[in-house]
This record gives sequence, structure tokens and C-alpha cells, in this order.
Amino acid sequence: MTPRLTGHAGKATRPAPAEFDRRLIPPMLFGSVLNPVNSSMIAVALVPIGVAFGAPPAETAWLVSALYLATAVGQPVIGRLVDMYGPRRLYLAGTALVGVAGLLGALAPSLAALVAARVLLGFGTSAAYPAAMRLIRGEAERTGQDGPAGVLAALAVANQTVAVVGPALGGLLIGLGGWRAVFTVNVPLSAVCLVLGTLRLPRSGTRRRAVDLPGMALFTLLLVALMLFLMQPRADRWWLPVLSAVAAAGFAVRELRVPDPFIDLRVLGGNGPQLATYLRQLLAYTTSYAFMYGYPQWLEQGRGLGASTAGLVLLPLSVSALIVSSLTGRREAVRGKLIVGSALQVAGCALLLLVRADSAPWLLLAVGTLLGIPQGLIGLATQNALYRQADPERIASAAGLLRTFSYLGALGASAATAGFYPHRADTAGLHSLALFMLAGSVLLLATTLPDRSLGRLGTTTPLTIGKA
Repeated sequence: MTPRLTGHAGKATRPAPAEFDRRLIPPMLFGSVLNPVNSSMIAVALVPIGVAFGAPPAETAWLVSALYLATAVGQPVIGRLVDMYGPRRLYLAGTALVGVAGLLGALAPSLAALVAARVLLGFGTSAAYPAAMRLIRGEAERTGQDGPAGVLAALAVANQTVAVVGPALGGLLIGLGGWRAVFTVNVPLSAVCLVLGTLRLPRSGTRRRAVDLPGMALFTLLLVALMLFLMQPRADRWWLPVLSAVAAAGFAVRELRVPDPFIDLRVLGGNGPQLATYLRQLLAYTTSYAFMYGYPQWLEQGRGLGASTAGLVLLPLSVSALIVSSLTGRREAVRGKLIVGSALQVAGCALLLLVRADSAPWLLLAVGTLLGIPQGLIGLATQNALYRQADPERIASAAGLLRTFSYLGALGASAATAGFYPHRADTAGLHSLALFMLAGSVLLLATTLPDRSLGRLGTTTPLTIGKA
């Protein structure tokens, strides 16, 4: 794109600031929604899949867990490859894998084959978000402008929107073509991403660099062992956290010795603000997922609502999150968003302690509405903070690791929900869960208030989105 010249005749002219290439936005958005659409659509397909294969809920739950496991590992690993070889190749390879996984799921003869397809989906959908972060960083370097709040907000809003409509879309697809349509839809989605990626993503030069395969393998082992334990934390599974700790020690030794590590622990260890952002992501998403897992169960079992009515009660959560993201997305204001978001999360958890089986409907709706606002603020804030804090040469792997902490929060929330609802989702269990969420929210606020470095983020020139 040729810079435009500005100025009047007879006066010195200067090139106008270059603009963000809008041609990159469609492949970025389409690619980034592949993960949330597959995460949310499966919710309405678990029952018909269980009926088709005669599988109980404990087995069909692996269709959810498999995607979490693969994505938690895949995002930082593929992100590192994006940093090394450029976004185009990994984006195209990942979105192609999504299409293959969709076909395998549509033709799967057994539940085990479906789980394998979900694993492939997890890895395939892990490429787009790190690739998008690398593209944004590349455009900032090309244009000389470094304020991508609007582009980052578009990614967040697109992901939240798809997560909201995913269950409805899944239900429509099942009504039209059975549960296999939930997998088949990935084929046209993959094709759209492949066409857009091929036509619009820039080519990157080849850089011959050694891939830290042992480091990636040790990271995978420590993460998978930890997540498997969090999925079912029992005393007889003690060996899983031990295995994770051993793998973590080996990973640390490896990464501190290798010249070009998968995760540079020396740099990351000295980057306190980035580590704090990962901690905030973990705390925020643990509370968020605990509410999304625990509240609907209580609405159905503790309050006695039907599944469809419980879903409607949760609708304000998604609506308020989307509205807040849309209204505040173009302003980075990292510290302000984190403080307001964490304070409202504290208030929402406290309000949840007032909920009873005979509470008025307006209170049930108010809790969801209030807790939706932090979802719209904190996710944007941590994403923007990471963009500023991470090493530019490792932005994709850093972004992938941010997503990993989200999934760790989800699994921790799932374990907490199971622990507080040992037999059924009663009001006493809901209040215990609310106290757990409240503790995490208070800790989130406590890690944000004294961090003055957050106020200095996002003070550079905005990254203008111009025409192609």
C-alpha cells in the first residue's frame, strides 16, 4: 500500500501515516471464531451423541475435555511456530486440519473416533488466534502505529458473539441434519478460511531455526497431567500432579539451557507484568466459568427451572458482556477496565450469596447481568495488556499461553463445581461456590489495584484501520 501524500501546493509534503490493512480482518475473524463455535455447539449435541452410541454423560463429557486439552497445549505450541515461521503457513495448516476433523467427526463410527476428531479440532483451531496477534503486531511495525485496541476488540466481540449463538446454531444444525451436522459445518468454515487466508495473508520469508521439540514435549506432558488431574481431582490420582511436577522441573532445566527455547523462562521470569497478566487471566476465568457451570445447574435443580428457561435466565450474561465489549473496545484503558471489572465481579459474587430457591426472578436475572459486565471488560483488558507486555518476537506464543490460562481456569472451575455439588446443585452448594468465586475475585482486585504499570499501557498512537 502506497502512503498518501498530504499538504498544500508549494509547501513541503509528508507521507500520511499508513493504515491497518483491512483485508487481513476477515481471515483473522473467521479463523478466530472456529474455536468458540466448536466449544459451544457441542453443548446441545452431547445428549443425541450419547443416545446414538449408548454412552453415558461421563463418557460424552470427553468430547468437551478433549477440545480443552488439545487447545490448551496447542495454542502456545503453535503460537511459537507462528513466531518462527510466520502466520500464513500455520493459519492455513490449522484451518485445513479443522476441515479434516469435521469430515472425520461426520463419519465417525464410534465415540472414540469422535473424541479423536475433537482433539484434531482443538489443534486445528489453535492456530488462528496466535496468527491474528502476530499479524496485528506486524501491521503495527509496518505502519509505525501501535494502538490496536479496535482490532483486538473486534476479535473479542466476534468470539463472544459466536459463543452466544453457538448452542442455537448447534440446535438448528441438529434439527436439519442430526448431530453429525455439528461436525460437518466445519468443512465449509474451513474452506472459507483457506480461501481468505490464501488470498489475503502476507507471505513470510523462510527462517531456518531449530524447533525446541523436547521443550514442547515436556510442556505438553506437564500440562496434560495437570489438566487430567483437575478434571477429576481424587486421592487415587495423586500420581498425575507428581508427574506434572517432574515434567515441570525437566522443562525448566531444558528451557534455561537451550539457546532458542520454546518458552524463554529467563525473559518471562523477569517480566513481572506479563506473569501478573497470566495470573489475572487464570483468576478471572476461574470465576467466570464457575458461574457458567454452577449457576445453570442450580437453576435447574435448586430452583426447579427447565433447561430452556435456565438458558433464558443466562441470556443477560452474554448480552451485557457483548454490549460492554462493543462500547469500550476501542479504548484500551487496561487498568481502569481491570479495576472496574474485578470490583463488579466481587459485587456479583456477593449478590449471588443472596440468591435463594424462592428468590424473585429479577434477582436471578440481575446476577447474570452484573457478572456479564466483567466478562466484557477483563478479557479485553488482559488481551490488550499482553499485547503491550510480551516480547514482540514471541507475541503469538505469549497469546497462546494466555488462552492456556483461560482453559486452566475452566478446568479449575469445573472441579470446584463438582466439589461443591457432590450430589445435587442445592442452594448451600451454590453459596459455597459463590464464596470460592468471591475469594478469587478479591484476589484479582488485590493484584490490580497496586499495579501502576497498567496505567502506562496503551498511550501510543492509535492503529488506524484503513482501506486496502
